Amino acid sequence: MSELTQLLEAAATGDRQAAADLLPLVYDELRRLAAHRLARESPGHTLQPTDLVHEAYLRLAREPGAAGPRWAGRGQFFAAAAEAMRRILVESARRKSRLRHGGDRERVDFDDQDVPVRPPPEEILALDEALTRLDAEHPEAARVVELHFFAGLSIEDAAEALGVSRASAYRLWSYARAWLRCEVGGGDAPAW
Repeated sequence: MSELTQLLEAAATGDRQAAADLLPLVYDELRRLAAHRLARESPGHTLQPTDLVHEAYLRLAREPGAAGPRWAGRGQFFAAAAEAMRRILVESARRKSRLRHGGDRERVDFDDQDVPVRPPPEEILALDEALTRLDAEHPEAARVVELHFFAGLSIEDAAEALGVSRASAYRLWSYARAWLRCEVGGGDAPAW
């Protein structure tokens, strides 16, 4: 009888030390099984293979084996682990589809989005002073900066709001950024 089978039988009878010794022996194979299961899930799934392995193992270890060994061997153990992983994935999918857990919302990765990061207050004050001077010289460029930086609009949306072409809005944005960098502090100015 292999060491794995002995540990499985001991763990099934309630031996906590055997259950603790079992995980290192089966962990890599359980992780491969979990990665295979998750590879077939829809993109944007938040469970990682490690999370799935740990949750499945906890469920397997939590169930007492009062009626004797639950697993006759390695095959039955991994079949039970696969079933536990399937149940975890189904529960996760059901939970996420509920309205109170955002079931009507779509997951958006921040890597794909232009998320504005606000600078410290002293930089905003310096920008405001420079923007006031830019407004006196080139009001249209100042409007593009206001819409993009302060209102959070994209350059395309700012162009539409101002009634100018996208190319003009990008030219105004480039000009305003260069002008503001020179006014605020040369090369040390923030990259708005």
